[in-house]
Amino acid sequence: MTIDQFVENFADLFDNGGEINAQTPFKELSEWNSLMALSVIAMVDEEYDVSIKGIDVQNAVTVEDLFNAVKGKL
Repeated sequence: MTIDQFVENFADLFDNGGEINAQTPFKELSEWNSLMALSVIAMVDEEYDVSIKGIDVQNAVTVEDLFNAVKGKL
């Protein structure tokens, strides 16, 4: 798993995904809501076979923070 792959998978969940990079504070995105948080959790489970919890998403600020949380569970 690379940060670039993770960012791409994360960005694919959003309509404006082309604007997302590793340093994006994803909770500031206009599309971010609780349903998107669940979508991110599902994407991580499907793509990386890693279970993250809502608290992991809540504690992350940037996409890279989320990547590091997932990477730490591999």
